[in-house]
Amino acid sequence: MDKNSPIYVAGHRGMVGSAIVRKLEKEGFSNILTLSSAQLDLRRQTEVDAFFQANKPAYVFLAAAKVGGILANNTYRADFLYDNLMIQNNIIHAAWQHGVEKLLFLGSSCIYPKLAPQPLREDYLLTGPLEATNEPYAIAKIAGIKLCDAFRTQYGCNYISAMPTNLYGPNDNYDLEKSHVLPALIRKMHEAQKNGSPEVVIWGSGAPMREFMHVDDLAEASLFLMQNFNEPGLVNIGTGVDLSIKELALLIREIVGYSGNLRFDSSKPDGTPRKLMDVSKLNKLGWKAHTDLETGIRKVYAELGNQEWF
Repeated sequence: MDKNSPIYVAGHRGMVGSAIVRKLEKEGFSNILTLSSAQLDLRRQTEVDAFFQANKPAYVFLAAAKVGGILANNTYRADFLYDNLMIQNNIIHAAWQHGVEKLLFLGSSCIYPKLAPQPLREDYLLTGPLEATNEPYAIAKIAGIKLCDAFRTQYGCNYISAMPTNLYGPNDNYDLEKSHVLPALIRKMHEAQKNGSPEVVIWGSGAPMREFMHVDDLAEASLFLMQNFNEPGLVNIGTGVDLSIKELALLIREIVGYSGNLRFDSSKPDGTPRKLMDVSKLNKLGWKAHTDLETGIRKVYAELGNQEWF
């Protein structure tokens, strides 16, 4: 990748896209293309096509997506499926039409079957039913992987796909109705500590196992793959280490300094019992995550002073 080549980061205001922009800037890439959703509606093919025609990006990091936790995914099922299909279809198609040299499509670990063997290997894709609560989002991401492979097969496009594990970091979403579990727990416990609340209620039993990676590690891995990976299919991005939601809650309670009780509401859905990425493929390519969870959460918590609720 030439440091002066035009690089389009779709979704640059989100947690993933902003981390990729920070990494590119740190590495000296000087021609980074970004537009907000107000300036460019990625769900509209004519707008996306006009942007690619005018700017001719050489590389594309496709990090734009409608995202959310279990509640949001299960409530806005049509929006999650439609919006994500339109966003990725328009960008991938425009990349082909306008001669993009290479594209990285970023998906999610939720593409794997609900009861797939653990850890999750890349070849477990489409081997069983998906987790129902986030099926629309997962289906869209699976379609994106297949679309990249189809353009590779039919037109020779160098489009690659990477599936990150659960992420956290700067520009995460702390809205309690739409956020993922880690930022939701940070906010709940911070507010409980600040307000002197005796108890924090946590969705589910606390038993599900989850893997979490700092988004700056993902950005580093994304640039590594853009520079070193040129194969069909997909590659997992993760730490290869997981813990239970209960263990995560206890860790966050310690970091926040909350001394109250944690009550797990088993009437609420747990989601997939376990999601741990097999990252041996990525490790063999030459990249490993390096931010341990406690260090990462402490860093994130220390940076939260700009949040209105903090």
